[in-house]
Amino acid sequence: MQYSFPMLPGEYWWGGTTANSNCPLHQDSEYYENFIDFSTSASNQAMPFFVSSHGRYIWSDHPFQVDVSKGEFTLEGQDIQLIQAGNTLREAYLAASRAHFPCDQKELPEEFFKTAQYNTWMEFTYYPTQEGVLAFARNYLKNGFAPGIFIIDEGWHGRYGDWEFDFARFPDPKKMVDELHEMGFKVLLWVVPYVCADGVKFVRSLRPLVGTDPEMAKHVYMRNENNDVAIIRWWNGYSAILDMHNPWDQRFLDDQLQHLMKDYGIDGFKFDGGSVGSYKPKNVINGSFATDKTPHELNQAWNQFGSRYPFHEYKDSYLRGGHNAIQRLRDKGHRWEGNGINQLLPCALTCGLIGHPFICPDMIGGGEWSYNYLPGFQIDEELFVRMAQCSALFPMMQFSWAPWKALSAENMAICVEAAQLHQRMAGEILSLVKEAEKTGEPILRTLEYNDPHQGYAKITDQFMLGEDILVAPVVTKGTRERLVAFPQGCWEDENGRRYQGRTEKWMAAPLEKLLWFKRIKE
Repeated sequence: MQYSFPMLPGEYWWGGTTANSNCPLHQDSEYYENFIDFSTSASNQAMPFFVSSHGRYIWSDHPFQVDVSKGEFTLEGQDIQLIQAGNTLREAYLAASRAHFPCDQKELPEEFFKTAQYNTWMEFTYYPTQEGVLAFARNYLKNGFAPGIFIIDEGWHGRYGDWEFDFARFPDPKKMVDELHEMGFKVLLWVVPYVCADGVKFVRSLRPLVGTDPEMAKHVYMRNENNDVAIIRWWNGYSAILDMHNPWDQRFLDDQLQHLMKDYGIDGFKFDGGSVGSYKPKNVINGSFATDKTPHELNQAWNQFGSRYPFHEYKDSYLRGGHNAIQRLRDKGHRWEGNGINQLLPCALTCGLIGHPFICPDMIGGGEWSYNYLPGFQIDEELFVRMAQCSALFPMMQFSWAPWKALSAENMAICVEAAQLHQRMAGEILSLVKEAEKTGEPILRTLEYNDPHQGYAKITDQFMLGEDILVAPVVTKGTRERLVAFPQGCWEDENGRRYQGRTEKWMAAPLEKLLWFKRIKE
């Protein structure tokens, strides 16, 4: 069924997916997304939900297609509602949250928010080693960074689905994890729901050994119409895939993860993959899935499975607003425009406005690893620094490139300062986290959310951290001065200079400077 909803004069809209950096949408926007078959870019965090600066929201319990053109939403799907829930963005968001995705009030580990996080991906890509991982961690501490969440990304294991360390590269993983713990890190490992058909776990699950459960061979993995294991395409080739609605698949993976926690001391897991697109029928190369579950439901089950582990991270989730979880923005390129630093703030602000307040930006410098292999590629130090500054007052920030290799000593010191600023602000951040755990309210906010109808909706290069912190990073190359919009109130910078609200001011923004301000309550 088709629905048409004209925009109101001066109305702005956020929602859909954090893969969309076009928000806020307005009367001149051209935008299309397909949440039914995810044939477009509707990945990362996604919700069948749009919310307006004029107190309205669009919702459906079902996936839909959305086309924005000529100042009008045209939607195709089932039971799509346009609801007036107040007069402001905040009123509409809170009303929609209560009605459709109420916060589950789950508490998250504070370690995610207190200090910067560290990830091995950009340093090692597919080839981490025990010696390299330990040196990577030690160098962060040596160069002035505080210990925090430490993610050993892809490559620590053997075949996908055989979640055991590659002992050729990690000869004593227990010793490595113990050393990382002694340094003060919490250790997470990367996993996906894909299982290589030539892996030991795959073979043994279909031909159980004596003493194992013979029923597993009949039930584990997504199956095709002939009850054979369905083999799918994914970004690293061809594999079986787990159905986390299936208790046998849950057991298959949980047994392995519990072993890693019990025998090596692993604290948790980065759950990658399992997107709606992974479960699309066209990805099956030997038939089609024999299931009554939609790709959306299978993705939700993958996300739900990981929530049993307090230390987790997710990147692709559909209809999970209100479920308190650690979420990361999708991989960004090492670039200023396109899929780069320019998308960090628009995507993060949308993330909070679709029910995902606990957001980590992508890895500082960009997590799209293929840039490393472009002919003549060189790291843009200015870009690296500005990404660190932009991330510093997010709820979380994550390093992956080695700053001591990528940057001059002067520029690395600026990144250390960004990480230390995050650490100094941990009290304010944790206070907002605790509030968001109960209410689901965004932690990062557009100025429009806090001070409505003052012309702030279109600002996408500033943000509010809660009610009382205003942040104006630089996200364009070569910029050393920028215009700062101050919403209602009185604002003070780090040097005690004060600025009256509902004004604008051009301010110096040298490379070493992140512009941020605290509200003064008079």
